[in-house]
Amino acid sequence: MKKHITKKQFIITAIVGGIIMMATVIINTIMSTRQTTTATNEAVSEVSSFYLEAMADRRAKTVTNLIRSNFDHMDKAVEYISNEGIESQDELRHTMGSIKSMLSLNRFALVDDDKVVYTQYTTYTGGSRHPFLSDENMDKQNVSTVSLYGSSKQLCLAAPTHDLEIAGKPYRACFVQIDVSEIVDLLAFDDDGRTNFGIYSKNGENLTETELGPYISHHNLFDALNGVISEDDWNENRENFLNAVEGSITFNANGAEETLCYVPIEDTDWMMVVLIRESVIQDRIRSISEKSLSASKRHIVFTLSYSIIFFGVLMFMMKALFNKDLQEEKENSKTFRSMASTDSLTGIRNKHAYTEAESALNRRIMEKDIEKLAIVVCDVNGLKIVNDTQGHAAGDKLIKDASSMICEYFSRGAVFRIGGDEFAVILQDKGYETIHEVITEINRAIEENIKKKEVVISIGYSELTPEDKLVRDIFERADQMMYKRKQQLKLMGAQTRL
Repeated sequence: MKKHITKKQFIITAIVGGIIMMATVIINTIMSTRQTTTATNEAVSEVSSFYLEAMADRRAKTVTNLIRSNFDHMDKAVEYISNEGIESQDELRHTMGSIKSMLSLNRFALVDDDKVVYTQYTTYTGGSRHPFLSDENMDKQNVSTVSLYGSSKQLCLAAPTHDLEIAGKPYRACFVQIDVSEIVDLLAFDDDGRTNFGIYSKNGENLTETELGPYISHHNLFDALNGVISEDDWNENRENFLNAVEGSITFNANGAEETLCYVPIEDTDWMMVVLIRESVIQDRIRSISEKSLSASKRHIVFTLSYSIIFFGVLMFMMKALFNKDLQEEKENSKTFRSMASTDSLTGIRNKHAYTEAESALNRRIMEKDIEKLAIVVCDVNGLKIVNDTQGHAAGDKLIKDASSMICEYFSRGAVFRIGGDEFAVILQDKGYETIHEVITEINRAIEENIKKKEVVISIGYSELTPEDKLVRDIFERADQMMYKRKQQLKLMGAQTRL
């Protein structure tokens, strides 16, 4: 036999369970805090690699976007020049000056078939000066790094011009030059020099001349690391650079452990390298750990205080809670019954409600306990046509409009939606006595709606006779009348499937 659980047993269980839960939270909090403190140093290397990889990847993408943006602007510049109808070098120089202003293309130049370079201000022979203008490079996009006349390194982006002709002279390529120092300014970190970066060539040369920490400084990366890391690691990372494969290097220098991460920059043969001292990350993690420990202590005190107050209040509220739950259960039961008998689209009673009402009326008919009873059957004309031509949203609106009209005229009856486009109305007492007047009024309104192309409803009705045994007998007569009415409305111009 199943044993009944008393309120006292429930309260005792709640208190004991709460104490166990509170103790578990406190113990787990203490243990987790200790484990967090112990694991801080172990996590530094992993966090360093993750942090650096994210930093390097974002900056590599910034450079890639800069390169692609300049290539797009070069295409637009060539198209603009081609459409200008330029007839002299003076016009060409003036147009190139306008392009620099419009598209922010610094040091934009064109190259003809003789490898003569045309800029906004001058013309010169560029074959020997610019390696990227060699015959094998001029027919494709090219990204290279050069140093002109001892100045800072320049990023050169060259692209073919595809049959560009100006004043009868064919032009083969165009290019722009971007000072690497401008790229450095674009990528600079704003963290008081704790994070360092540089753009390196495949052989480890520092192209940006930025210092990669105090040990590597601005030197060749692999020259600086030779002998600092193992030969296997050195060779592996050197291969990564040559093959454009991302990776990371951790090494000890001047008593400090440092980690650098490198990722290839798309559309170039460069590597983006970022370095951060382990101590910086360690200090950050330790600070977070200490804050976590302090928060855990406050959490324990709060949990104890809250639990004491909670269980005190629980004793006084338990009886009221049970009573409230019982009342809510009764109300929910009523709500669920109401929902089960309500049509979700129109808000009126549904077929389930009609079936229940029909059963109750059948009992009264069999017991000869009812005399005044009429059934009205309504069918919405043209629903399928509306659904097929205007969509189901329009069909739903038609059903709701029909429901509103039926409820308005048969306000003294019980209206039910018993099918997709079918409604039934049960009329008794005053609703039964006024049935003929209401039927006349609603039919008149429906016939007007045919002209206005508004909702049209076919209506049939029948009254209880001594020969009727069930509501179904009355319903069938009303249904037959409804179909006759549908034929009449069709002849008047109403839409219908018949």
